[in-house]
Amino acid sequence: MDRQRLTLSALTLTTLTVFPLAVACGNETGSTSVGAGPRSSVTGVHWSVDSVTVNGTSRQAPTGAHVEIGDDGRVQGNYGCNHFYANATFKGDRIDLGDTETTEMACEEGAMKFEDTLARTLADGSLKTDVGRNSLTLTTDDGDRVHLTKEQDAPLHGTKWTITALGDGTVAESLPKGAKAYLVLDKNGRVTGRLGCNDVTSKATVRDGHITLGTPATTRMMCDRSLMDTEKTLLSLFKSTVTYELDHRTLALTSTNGTTVTAVAER
Repeated sequence: MDRQRLTLSALTLTTLTVFPLAVACGNETGSTSVGAGPRSSVTGVHWSVDSVTVNGTSRQAPTGAHVEIGDDGRVQGNYGCNHFYANATFKGDRIDLGDTETTEMACEEGAMKFEDTLARTLADGSLKTDVGRNSLTLTTDDGDRVHLTKEQDAPLHGTKWTITALGDGTVAESLPKGAKAYLVLDKNGRVTGRLGCNDVTSKATVRDGHITLGTPATTRMMCDRSLMDTEKTLLSLFKSTVTYELDHRTLALTSTNGTTVTAVAER
């Protein structure tokens, strides 16, 4: 699929265990079942993960955790750090996922703990599903729950794009701890943001799937070496033209030398 190209090229995939997801419905007013109204109630939607509750303890999701089920049954999502891919089979009021592939990135400890919790919950047998107007709740037989919210596509302009990973075309790594990096493109041909340590502003021209970034003007702070290394990589995107792909709420940038940047829309 074209919209996944940049993400896939930057990340290494490995096969995980099968996640047998099953979906049943609640009878509450305002909710629908997958069987009765079908799969269209859950497909074609970008479901952002809000939280996971296990044994009565809730964990808030990191930015970017989500699940999407295409009309063709293809599934893609993010556990909180790593992306995952699968194929869904619909059987009445249930959804089963086939073999799941995931990328192999290491992120900060909090994101990795959430990822482990979410992955285990989604793999915990049959999940009851309650679909509201803008919400989706998946519940295990033990009462553990995944709470999700329907999210609209994010526009390229005016969105705060939080940078989550950098790559070289083969392998991608999450940003170091403490790195706060983001970009905001406006319709007046400017980009502003933060590169991990310093603020940045520059001209930015968007045309035909490309963004031409001008000479950057930055503040002059010094930070930890890992943050400065991140900043150096991001600065290399400027004074050049990068390609971009926008997929719902994920923005992927690729420079002419193969540097890749993955960013997600701030909620």
